[in-house]
Amino acid sequence: MNHKALLQTPPLSLYVHIPWCVRKCPYCDFNSHEAGKDLDESAYIAALMADLDTELEHYTQNEIQSIFFGGGTPSLFSAEAIADILAGVARKIAVAPECEITLEANPGTFEQEKFTDYRSAGINRLSIGIQSFNDDMLSRLGRIHDSKEALKAIETAYAAGFDNINLDLMFGLPGQSLPEAAGDISLACDLEPAHISHYQLTIEPNTYFYKHTPVLPKTDYIWDMQQRCHDTLQQHGYAQYEVSAFSRAGRQCSHNINYWRFGDYIGIGAGAHGKSTNIDSHSITRRWKHRQPAAYINNATQGNACSGSNQLDQPDILFEFLLNALRLRQGFGFDLFEQRTGISKERLITACDNIAPELLVISETGFGTSRRGFDFLNDVLEKFLAH
Repeated sequence: MNHKALLQTPPLSLYVHIPWCVRKCPYCDFNSHEAGKDLDESAYIAALMADLDTELEHYTQNEIQSIFFGGGTPSLFSAEAIADILAGVARKIAVAPECEITLEANPGTFEQEKFTDYRSAGINRLSIGIQSFNDDMLSRLGRIHDSKEALKAIETAYAAGFDNINLDLMFGLPGQSLPEAAGDISLACDLEPAHISHYQLTIEPNTYFYKHTPVLPKTDYIWDMQQRCHDTLQQHGYAQYEVSAFSRAGRQCSHNINYWRFGDYIGIGAGAHGKSTNIDSHSITRRWKHRQPAAYINNATQGNACSGSNQLDQPDILFEFLLNALRLRQGFGFDLFEQRTGISKERLITACDNIAPELLVISETGFGTSRRGFDFLNDVLEKFLAH
């Protein structure tokens, strides 16, 4: 690693994984487990705090810039539990005054009843897993809410005082038509959230859909869906700043941007992953936690939440940086690359030798993909991986 290039310690975020959900969706490959009646919030919070104590030994930053509660379904936890977690974090490390604190929530009535209390607990950004406003599509996805609940959840979130709301939507769904995909996006835009995440349904290993694959639209048809939806988003003032993320001006998700810009983040909770940069040893390390909730709770309370770690070598660092940073539509500056990786920009440019020039945009100060390269980002990344 070129040590002279590693100039700054990155910003620090916190990810909190809540691994339980009401019912696992057939497309979901996240670490999620169906919740029983005996879900013990107190035991899990104690494990999270013990996990955080151990994690902080690996970081020199003295302030958290963003916090994200993901899952699973974090909104299964009570507002009191979320408040306790945030208070526990604040006792152990400073939280920036303008810290973005996101909670993922399902549109179900049970979760909606808690939105006002979540706002009082300190959550200032709500990410609602809508997926579709079409009841047939929701049924095919195995979702437990319907379109009425989805619309009511958004109304309830606004009434609770949230002005920073993300809506998650998917396209390329089983049996979905182009008008249906476009209709979802049009309705989402009309609801005027600050942010819209727009994902293509992909079939992942270790999911029900992988074993029982539904019939999906043809690739060319999915491409048409994506282009139609992206045009609609742009027409409504939502700018694409990342592969699957669109926002109003100034309303990008700062937590995710820290990921894409190769910042550091603490990951606590069952199956959570983290990344730390050590300036003294010129090293970047990833760590991950026990996946099963019971095993996590047992190990974390004994100071052993981590189930594995890996110190990245230079090829891994180069590729992982690009895997993240090239997701950003604007690309990145060479200064950021050198500061976050400790690798010279010359090494990066050399790695581009076998990539078609029309897929990249390289200036004196920065690096990114062309419009075509952005559309075929996986192909670009495969070329880097093969270098």
